[in-house]
Amino acid sequence: MVAYTGIKGQNILIVSSDPANPLEGQIWYNTTSNLLKGYANVVTNAWASGGALNNARQATAGFGTQTAAVAAGTAASPFVLTELYNGTSWTASGALTAEQSYAAGAGTQTAGLVFGGGYPTTVSTTQSFGGSSWTNVPATLNTARINLGSAGTQTAALGFAGYTGTANTGATESYNGTAWTSSPNSMNTARRNIGSFGTQTAAVAAGGEITPYVGSTELWNGTSWTNNPTGLNTTRGYVGAAGTQTAGLAFGGYTGTASTAATELWNGSTWTSNPTGLATARFIYNGNAGTQTLALAFAGEPPTTATEEWSGTVLTTRTITTS
Repeated sequence: MVAYTGIKGQNILIVSSDPANPLEGQIWYNTTSNLLKGYANVVTNAWASGGALNNARQATAGFGTQTAAVAAGTAASPFVLTELYNGTSWTASGALTAEQSYAAGAGTQTAGLVFGGGYPTTVSTTQSFGGSSWTNVPATLNTARINLGSAGTQTAALGFAGYTGTANTGATESYNGTAWTSSPNSMNTARRNIGSFGTQTAAVAAGGEITPYVGSTELWNGTSWTNNPTGLNTTRGYVGAAGTQTAGLAFGGYTGTASTAATELWNGSTWTSNPTGLATARFIYNGNAGTQTLALAFAGEPPTTATEEWSGTVLTTRTITTS
């Protein structure tokens, strides 16, 4: 016979109302509802409507998080407008010092960067954002271009791919907060309008516009690009994207014949299609922010004020049952 007298458990908290700020993994018994509850991860993987932009826009550079994002510039008047998102609504902020539509963005709402872009002429300009105003940075990209990809932060950014005005490029440059340095190793496939995310030393480039559009994915290790064996399930360019090299998200875009709402999750080696996509199918240039579990999609083409919030895996209170 097995003796159980030495086995010890842990008491479950008994409360009349659910804790206001539970810890992950915490379990309690609610005497009011007579239910056993816990606080744990729940996979949602769905988009929900967020606060609308004050101005419909396209070709917008975006960066930050789901609750602290920046939308900078647009291809229509007011070209230099900047808006800030607080998780609920957008507020007008200090304008760009000069138009940089079709540009790339990186960083946070209080320490951001916009570089490249321009219309109708490509530019190599770089501007930094301090949370309320923009400042021209003396450093310029070595390759002026529009519709480029980006990753990283204000002081450790990466710019790659794009269109020079005459051809696609795979040129890759790193920014250290002072100057841009060209890498001797370009992307394996020159392209523009790609989905991009990650850090200066661990970035991802997915999809893009060549002729025709592609779904191929490349990984950057800080020195060179490597072709990933598999690409996006929905071939497209103008892709919105967010996350890290091991946990990313791609959404929206253009397939070559129509806008798409398709959303896919990246695990570091493969893309998985999500059953539901954006509510508003659209081209997305560089208007995105956040992570694989908490992303933000905003602006797009045709010009729109639409903002959507992505919830992946989220912590929430759940009822625990034995069935």
